[in-house]
Amino acid sequence: MPSNQQLYLMYAGGQWFEAASGQTFDSVDPYRGHIWARLQRAGTEDVDRAVSSASAAFRSGDWANLTASMRGRLLTRLGDEILRNADELATIESRDNGKPLSEMRAHIRELAKWYYYYGGLADKLEGAVVPVDKPDMFTFTRKEPLGVCVAITPWNSPLMLATWKLAPGLAAGNTFVLKPSEFTSASSLELCRVFEAAGFPPGVLNVVTGFGTEIGESLVSHPDVAKVTFTGGDAAGDRVAALAAKHRKRLTLELGGKSPNIVFADANLDNAARGVAAGIFAAAGQTCIAGSRLLVQEEIAEELLERVGEIARSARMGDPLDGDTQVGPITTPAQFNKILEYIDIGHQEGAKCILGGAAKAIPDAPTARFIEPTIFDAVLPDMRIAQEEIFGPVLAAIRFQGEEEAVGIANNIRYGLAAGVWTGDIGRAFRMAERLQAGTVWVNTYRAAGFQMPFGGYKKSGYGRENGLEAINDFLQTKSVWIGLGDTSDPFRMR
Repeated sequence: MPSNQQLYLMYAGGQWFEAASGQTFDSVDPYRGHIWARLQRAGTEDVDRAVSSASAAFRSGDWANLTASMRGRLLTRLGDEILRNADELATIESRDNGKPLSEMRAHIRELAKWYYYYGGLADKLEGAVVPVDKPDMFTFTRKEPLGVCVAITPWNSPLMLATWKLAPGLAAGNTFVLKPSEFTSASSLELCRVFEAAGFPPGVLNVVTGFGTEIGESLVSHPDVAKVTFTGGDAAGDRVAALAAKHRKRLTLELGGKSPNIVFADANLDNAARGVAAGIFAAAGQTCIAGSRLLVQEEIAEELLERVGEIARSARMGDPLDGDTQVGPITTPAQFNKILEYIDIGHQEGAKCILGGAAKAIPDAPTARFIEPTIFDAVLPDMRIAQEEIFGPVLAAIRFQGEEEAVGIANNIRYGLAAGVWTGDIGRAFRMAERLQAGTVWVNTYRAAGFQMPFGGYKKSGYGRENGLEAINDFLQTKSVWIGLGDTSDPFRMR
């Protein structure tokens, strides 16, 4: 193998190991177009090894014997180690998925806060004494971890979305097998080294790499796995949900979105234009919360679209490792082709392309896959580009007359992950927040996330919540304990 290629092994039980089959696969730098890393192609035998390691760590050994306070201190140390290694992790992730390094650095430095937050919660997971109406009984509840959890993450934000799963799950006392996307596995493997440096016992975090079509079923249906937490596309999510239900696994799903960014005539148009641009053109639109539907009140539509277009035209596209780059390439060839196909669909449906609409060549990177920021005007709510997730820098502008119509258009879709509202009317802000069918509603802002705020979807965008207090509850189960204080009564009568 050429010396400029990094060979990665998988990780289980504190040991690095090759795939049992001896097979590997390549990771391609989406900007430079060359193979930069080689990874192990896991099979079912490798899945068994990782799950067995996680199961052993959960049931006995150093992790199982830690007090909750000690778990919390480990998570805090992990946050410290992430800060120490943030630049290296960000560079690897940027090279793997093509997102700008400046954004990746900011993301990864923020992740320490998740481990601090959940580290602080670890010893506050309290049960309760329950005053039942039976005077000869003392009753209480215990909050206990589930066991081995499988975390499956997508290619667009590997470490961020892994953290949203790992931090609450570890605070609750579970162990993990992490399966990153085959397109962006390197940073998840580097995370294992950070766990080691923080002092985590072997088997708490295990990582297998490979293709979901080959190992997904064995991961989800493994008899020693208690919970699956998945972020990804609709089709894969449907398959995971079916398998989890068949094998009675706990499940958290965060799937696609087609989020409306709704701008009323009374909004601050400068702020709204920046928010609309951030919602769709940042990260080249490769984010589940992309504000890919612009719902704009008719009387300000022309002005707002012009302002959004000016921002889009000024976006600096180029090398993700260049600190001045604002928009990187499309991560995978399949996604690049999909976006271009949807642009063609928009033309065929009769929408009016007023900006972009084509691939963009970068002289220094002839193989890189860039797509111009694209805006379609005159979009009707039932067009495919207004109903289906594109996952790229394509904005569908839909005009409306009043508040009632805006709500109807926003909710008339199978997704419900997020929504944005731009208005100067505080009453309208509260009304819209109540009426929009979305797990997150941003008012006069967009694309904000935090460790204290729950995140998840309505409808086809999934179920369960990540972040905040709600997330940790999804990694716990409640045990009810009854202690009899008196003599045993009639054995044939229920107490």
